Amino acid sequence: MKRHIRFNAFQMNTVSHQSPGLWTHPRDTSHRYKSADHWVELARLLERGCFDALFLADVLGVYDVYGGSADAALHHAVQAPLNDPLALVPLLAHATRHLGFGVTAALTYEHPYTFARRMSTLDHLSGGRVGWNIVTGYLDSAARNLGLKQQLAHDERYDLADEYLDVVYKLWEKSWDDDAVLADKASGVYADPARVHPIRHEGRHYTVPGIHLCEPSPQRTPFLYQAGTSPRGLAFAARHAEATFVCGPSKKVVKRYVDQTRDAVAAAGRNPRELLVYAQALIVTAPTADLARAKYGDYLDHVDTDAALALLSGWTGVDFSKLPLDATVDYIDTDAGRTALASLSSADPERKWTVREAARFIGLGGRGPVLVGDPGQIADQLEAWQDQTGADGFNLAFAVAHESMRDVVELVVPELQRRGRYRKHYEGGTLRGQLLGRGDRLPACHAGRQVSIA
Repeated sequence: MKRHIRFNAFQMNTVSHQSPGLWTHPRDTSHRYKSADHWVELARLLERGCFDALFLADVLGVYDVYGGSADAALHHAVQAPLNDPLALVPLLAHATRHLGFGVTAALTYEHPYTFARRMSTLDHLSGGRVGWNIVTGYLDSAARNLGLKQQLAHDERYDLADEYLDVVYKLWEKSWDDDAVLADKASGVYADPARVHPIRHEGRHYTVPGIHLCEPSPQRTPFLYQAGTSPRGLAFAARHAEATFVCGPSKKVVKRYVDQTRDAVAAAGRNPRELLVYAQALIVTAPTADLARAKYGDYLDHVDTDAALALLSGWTGVDFSKLPLDATVDYIDTDAGRTALASLSSADPERKWTVREAARFIGLGGRGPVLVGDPGQIADQLEAWQDQTGADGFNLAFAVAHESMRDVVELVVPELQRRGRYRKHYEGGTLRGQLLGRGDRLPACHAGRQVSIA
């Protein structure tokens, strides 16, 4: 039996996410990102297409590496201005019944005690349909605005993250017993104090002595997403992640990331098939192949090179304004993003990417492939990518809001369903229950269930 293909919609609460310049397209509606209706329309569209989740990226700084300032980011709307993704969840959960919501939150700059309460609140209000994309951050501008001279070094951020996760696990999983809430009106007892426990955490980075402020939510711990393919990032994912994201310009690159991630999970003593892996992609489709190619050409005409290089500079920490467009791009190891350039060079070790080519490549959909064709051709490509890489599904970027997602829902999803490669309805329940089919809670063997309190 062939595996189902899974979709997330990769979005951001901003004007322009991963297709820099496309906000200028006459059919794009991204300028409505401040409107509740904009997001409700998208969520209902995705639910109609049986997407797993609306996945919301986020950063806490501005892209100010390019040219040494934020001017290019502001001029071209390169993920700026940018609103809070978590605030969208109650609104969209109320407008849908099954769609999941993955929200990105950088743990480096927020205390685990308050963050645990915020996520429990969202899990309650969504009926258990919220997930957390665990990130440590990569922009020095964020660190500076939060009181640091610069961000912590790459591996040190993950060391802090491991303790952070221990703290929130203790709050979510260990502070309140399953039977702590009595809600007994006759006796007047809402919660039994003997069944609510202070976590008494004292560590290198955090001291949290008290109880979790929230009673247990449907999932207790939100579904856990993570993206990171550095050795330290893989080790972190192997311990914590229930789903991870990879991106690369070729099947070879994506397969290597998928294999490395599953191998790391197995080495950590977990079942590697219990981890979902989504590969990033952008779909450009239309009823006929000719119309799809014409749409793709139309989109390319709106790619903004300066905007793309401002985005790439932020990802890598390399100021591409100092390089001629025809200069070649070599892999540079920086704390900002170790894989952004490495994935390009590893797609074809013999190829030397120019700055212009790199900008054009990431200008539509970021660092994943762009799949172009009629619905049948797109389905063929998606099947090939899944079958040859081992990925479970795709984190779909968009070129034009909401046109790109509408094309997928109305053209590609029915074709995949006809082939038996895509579900036709939701099973219902929490996000974890829908994605993994093993109940609402973290499995007993997961690190989050293994923590203990004094």
